[in-house]
This record gives sequence, C-alpha cells and structure tokens, in this order.
Amino acid sequence: MNVSGELAGELFVWSMIVGIGIATFLIRYAPIALLARLELPAWLTQALRYVPPAVMAAIIAPPLFFADGAPTIHPDLARIAAATLAAAVAWRTRSTLWTVVLGMLALWGLQALPG
Repeated sequence: MNVSGELAGELFVWSMIVGIGIATFLIRYAPIALLARLELPAWLTQALRYVPPAVMAAIIAPPLFFADGAPTIHPDLARIAAATLAAAVAWRTRSTLWTVVLGMLALWGLQALPG
C-alpha cells in the first residue's frame, strides 16, 4: 500500500472513531436533555435515586461471587475486604468518587501483599 493509501486508511479509522464517539454521546445525552426539561413525578425521582447504587452493585457483585463465570465457594478475600471497605466508605461519605478510589486502592494494596 502506498503512503496516500495508508493516510486514507488512518483518516477513515479516525473519522469512524470520532463519528461513533459523537453518536454515542448524542444517544446518551438525549434522554438527559429531555428529562431535564420535564418535571418528573415524585415517585419516579425517588426511584431514580436508587439507580447508581444498583449499577455499582451489578458491577461489583459478579467478581466477588463468581470465578470464571461460575459460582465459587472459595472467596477472594482481597476482593471481599476491599468491597467491605468500599461499602463502609460509601455509607460514611455518600461519595461515589471516594468509594471507587479507596476501594480500588485497597484492592490493589491487598493483591500486592505476598501470599
């Protein structure tokens, strides 16, 4: 392939990356922009408050209780200790940022220990 062909290939790849990024942003932004203009019922607003904790639980629970996609009876103590610390931080601070940062630091620190 010549230089102009390689440049065209790179331009195509980068234009696809940018285009898909813009499309993804618009798909995710549209509901937020629409809902920001509407006054939601109180029951829906209250229900939506539970979405972030539910998403966090859905992300965190599988690695704690499943090894390679199957339930395990041999828990990873480092993961359980880090998750317990993260839960305590979440309960105490109510900060997603601090929960994630301290939970990950605890996990990495515990996994770095010998044994």
